[in-house]
Amino acid sequence: MKKHISLLFAAVLMTFTTAWAQTPAQNAALSLKSTLKTLISQHSQLGYDDLWDAFKQVDKAPGNKIYEIYSNAYTYAPQDKGVTTSKEGDGYNREHSVPKSWFGSAIPMYTDLFHMYPTDGWVNSLRGNNPYGEVSSSTNHSANYYSQIGPCKSSLGYTGTVFEPNDEIKGDIARTYFYMATCYGDKIGDWDGIFGVSDTFPSVEGYPGMAEWALRMFINWSKNDPVSDRERERNDAIYKIQGNRNPFIDCPGLERFIWSDYIK
Repeated sequence: MKKHISLLFAAVLMTFTTAWAQTPAQNAALSLKSTLKTLISQHSQLGYDDLWDAFKQVDKAPGNKIYEIYSNAYTYAPQDKGVTTSKEGDGYNREHSVPKSWFGSAIPMYTDLFHMYPTDGWVNSLRGNNPYGEVSSSTNHSANYYSQIGPCKSSLGYTGTVFEPNDEIKGDIARTYFYMATCYGDKIGDWDGIFGVSDTFPSVEGYPGMAEWALRMFINWSKNDPVSDRERERNDAIYKIQGNRNPFIDCPGLERFIWSDYIK
């Protein structure tokens, strides 16, 4: 089944690659994004408490441990979940990589595994609801500067505080955001944060779907941090639970067709 779905994504991409030469790029991009949304938006919805057991499957690490994404100094046993944290290493919790306040804690986004990650509780609190970005200077950080928070680099075109994850997971985060902008394209117009519908390309599916500075950054992150085996394994595991996949993992570079106007 996994191979069949991956081939389906590839077939969709091939179809629209051909269409690119026949229709304006913007129309083709909107059509591709809309078609992908149809393929991935129908999925099973988990309960919030179900995420703990799901993490054991989709973020399983050697030695009956749980992978988390914001710290490289600690690993966690499943029972280290949801504890009160006063310092890095106390335990892990459920991180909405797209902050839940941005979409009003609405379902099904609230428990969609593709943007839910186990994270060190203290570092998660350090991030707060700040968008991902690249810092010009670090005002605080996790051990070994694996994750940092601080003012955004002026070259990105954003003024404000951002949270910068480590280089080795930036591509994972980027492909997570491409998925969210695609799967929930009919909803993001009402979201806060970096999401929303552009006045230039108004559409019920939402295009481009997020702030230009963030979109350009994520495209670069995805290019510089290619899909890893661990990311593919997580995609497979989530498919077994939710019944859908992240096409930006199955077809690396897909974002460069949908958002071709935003490639530097």
